[in-house]
Amino acid sequence: MPTSPSTPATTTRPSVGRVSFVGAGPGDASLLTVRAAELLAEADVVIIEAPEQQALVTNDAEIVDGGTNAAGELLNHTARGKLVVKHAKTGAHVVRLMVGDPFTYATGPEEAMACAKAGISFEVVPGVSSVSAVPAYAGVPLTDKQHREFKVVSVGDANVDWSEAARHETLVLLSAVNRIGEVATGLVAAGRSAETPVAMTRMGTTTRQETVVSTLANIAADAAASQMAPPAIIVVGEIVAQREALSWFETKPLYGWRVLVPRTKEQSQGLAARLRMYGAVSEEVPTISVEPPRNPQQMDKAVRGLVEGRYEWVAFTSVNAVKAVREKFEEYGLDARAFSGLKIAAVGEKTAQAIETWGIRPDLVPSGEQSGRGLLEDWPPFDELLDPINRVFLPRADIATETLAAGLVELGWEVDDVTAYRTVRASPPPAPTREAIKSGKFDAVLFTSSSTVRNLVGIAGKPHATTIIACIGPATAKTAEEHGLRVDVLAEHPSAEELADALAQFGEQRRVQFLEAGEAVLRPSQKKPSSRRKA
Repeated sequence: MPTSPSTPATTTRPSVGRVSFVGAGPGDASLLTVRAAELLAEADVVIIEAPEQQALVTNDAEIVDGGTNAAGELLNHTARGKLVVKHAKTGAHVVRLMVGDPFTYATGPEEAMACAKAGISFEVVPGVSSVSAVPAYAGVPLTDKQHREFKVVSVGDANVDWSEAARHETLVLLSAVNRIGEVATGLVAAGRSAETPVAMTRMGTTTRQETVVSTLANIAADAAASQMAPPAIIVVGEIVAQREALSWFETKPLYGWRVLVPRTKEQSQGLAARLRMYGAVSEEVPTISVEPPRNPQQMDKAVRGLVEGRYEWVAFTSVNAVKAVREKFEEYGLDARAFSGLKIAAVGEKTAQAIETWGIRPDLVPSGEQSGRGLLEDWPPFDELLDPINRVFLPRADIATETLAAGLVELGWEVDDVTAYRTVRASPPPAPTREAIKSGKFDAVLFTSSSTVRNLVGIAGKPHATTIIACIGPATAKTAEEHGLRVDVLAEHPSAEELADALAQFGEQRRVQFLEAGEAVLRPSQKKPSSRRKA
């Protein structure tokens, strides 16, 4: 029976749900397939089997641990199948996330069979298998023109016929870390040379990946010395020798670096992606909170003046200023058409990009330094014959400098210098983060403004002497030095991405120095000098 107009329709779950067995890949979240991402976005329940998979769930789905029970014991395939069926019977769309590929060395077939017996529909979304992905990230191909085949052996607690396995030129061993001594002995006894190369890679495809290269004769001792532990993939064969030339992941300039990004989280996404590209893992610590002005009347008056044709120019000095004006437009029911007839200036490329999301291309962006000073160098002086109006709307932060406003007045313009938003110091980060900052557990800190320097030191203390300090520009570097920090890296241009590029260049030069000296490449956090660094 259809609902009447006065009766709102309600959405109810079907009596029986459905299940999507989704391969989460080997560890790197960027290796998720497009289909996997789509299903995760629409799931009602996500059953995971590893804690790190929680980060892959971006909606408000219920997250269920399918790896262990309440006592911390590993669930077998039967228990996992029952768990999947139980949640599907509530009418939910269940996504069962599985490491690697659901139907490759996983319990996907058994769990899917449980769904089939219960009459629950399911689909399987293949994932990138650890069998191929982890060796690839370690720089170890499984085949080439000389080596045409490989055999995968799942060791675990199985009884393996090593005489049969030894006949294959390349072996990929799963669940073999705890039995590697026994494995090596068995292969040598079966006729493989004790000098056969072996590569053991743990935590593959993540920035915690580690690889030990050894031989069958020494792998047990070398793995123990390096404290190798599961999960790990082991490759045995002459093809391992190619790693020396093909290792591309662990040789990234910032590989494994832990980098602190003291900014608001919304501003750090692009920078985090850039750092990840260079092999680093970033941790965002908000030091600034962006809040509306205490007195909104100034902004209200300026926006009304903008609509009424009071201004010739609008000058945006930050992405936050663009956001503040846009929010005020939405409050008044305005859109980009309100800028008709106005000229728009942006302090830099990032601010220009924020303006362009409105469908508007700025009329003026600095051709040189991307700053208020750089904007002034290109700003035309007021001309009574060419400019019908002599007023500029300048929405900015409450703590912004007076450089731009004063410079525009000198050029003959009248300026409505309006506080569009306030920047206030954020709350201190959690105690473990503060301790990591002070004790040198971060390899680098990226400062993107003078205020991030002041606020980080204020809420968390000074970074340790071993931590690399990177600054976005001369003014930020000066503030860092005033706080007793030595600046190691300075971006060529004031851009967050270029700051990451400069840090990567520094990291690569540092890495080369270690290699040329014949030393192991250590991260800054691994090398502790005896005295504290001073500016």
